[in-house]
Amino acid sequence: MSHENISRSISTVHPIRLSHGRNAEVWDVDGKRYIDFVGGIGVLNLGHCHPRIVSAIQQQATRLTHYAFNAAPHGPYIEFMQRLANFIPVSYPVSGMLTNSGAEAAENALKIVRGATGRSAVIAFDGGFHGRTLATLNLNGKVAPYKQKVGVLPGPVYHLPYPSADNDVSCEEALKALRRLFSVEIDVQEVACFILEPVQGEGGFLALDATFARALRSFCDEHGILLIADEIQSGFGRTGQRFAFSRLNIEPDLILLGKSIGGGVPLGAVVGRKALLDVLPKGGLGGTYSGNPIACAAALATLDEMTDEHLQAWGGRQERAIVQRYEHWKSSGLCPFLGRLTGVGAMRGIELVNARGEPAPEQLSTLLGSARDAGLLLMPSGKSRHIIRLLAPLTTEPEIFEEGLDILQECLARL
Repeated sequence: MSHENISRSISTVHPIRLSHGRNAEVWDVDGKRYIDFVGGIGVLNLGHCHPRIVSAIQQQATRLTHYAFNAAPHGPYIEFMQRLANFIPVSYPVSGMLTNSGAEAAENALKIVRGATGRSAVIAFDGGFHGRTLATLNLNGKVAPYKQKVGVLPGPVYHLPYPSADNDVSCEEALKALRRLFSVEIDVQEVACFILEPVQGEGGFLALDATFARALRSFCDEHGILLIADEIQSGFGRTGQRFAFSRLNIEPDLILLGKSIGGGVPLGAVVGRKALLDVLPKGGLGGTYSGNPIACAAALATLDEMTDEHLQAWGGRQERAIVQRYEHWKSSGLCPFLGRLTGVGAMRGIELVNARGEPAPEQLSTLLGSARDAGLLLMPSGKSRHIIRLLAPLTTEPEIFEEGLDILQECLARL
């Protein structure tokens, strides 16, 4: 297939051309069926073409396809923000704005924290990923390929080790690095915010150490620093709860949303403490397409489905299936390259490592191809692209999910 009119700087994992999908299944233009454990990279927690979302899109398209909220407010934006504020599990009054994507949410959050604190420095974490726009590039805790050949990036931004049981970085090590940062690199009074993923996505589905999270929350409170939780990939039920930060027993000041917020339609948001969202002058936030009526209608339908009961049932079912399979594979010696199971809930990664415990990206590349040939789409993650990230729709039928795990098992056994 020819892609001559598409930039070669865009990388694709699977050399196929998709035609249509239904929940956790997709078909290519030749009619071949695949089980989708990629889910649009975390966008499709409710699957492909969810009937409720499709119906909402169709109905809204007959009434109002677009109006810029900055020019004149419209009902879907207002209703969705009311519903979203009630959906965010924090104790304080929530306000926010809609964006077109997660990266745009991160960009606007940086403007907000600068306006609120009068400071500009940001502390991010190794392995983090917050977008591909110019400012978010510098937040990312990985150079290749995102920061290559683009020159000086907006800042200042500093990085700390990301403490997790999934990467052998302890809370104590991360706190020691934090103390060193403010002793050697920068005055704490110049820092506007910390930004973190409660569970890193691109970084390999690494779950943040809860003790560190609470210590960081206390540190921020002591020094007037804001805490941003990037829930773009980990949010909207991915871990079995509404948002992953709840597992850490902290409340962030701002929360970044995207991916599954709109059920497959481009949408993002920055939400958080109302005083922060109101700090910039009128006109300082907004955008032509931000909060498009069709996207808001899809997002409202998404919230209708994301009850706590549904999320707990879906997440629990997938978590049990993944953990049981992994433990069987590990105990039976299925694959010599099988490493750790990372993440929490239904947001899980599987490491591939060599005999010395080092990343094995070549084996993962082989696995991606063999699984695709067998009818299963997978996505890599991790700094070395050696961790399989499992992002099947939460609504995947149990028998389809097991079929996908069967294929993964067969392909692991052949490595």
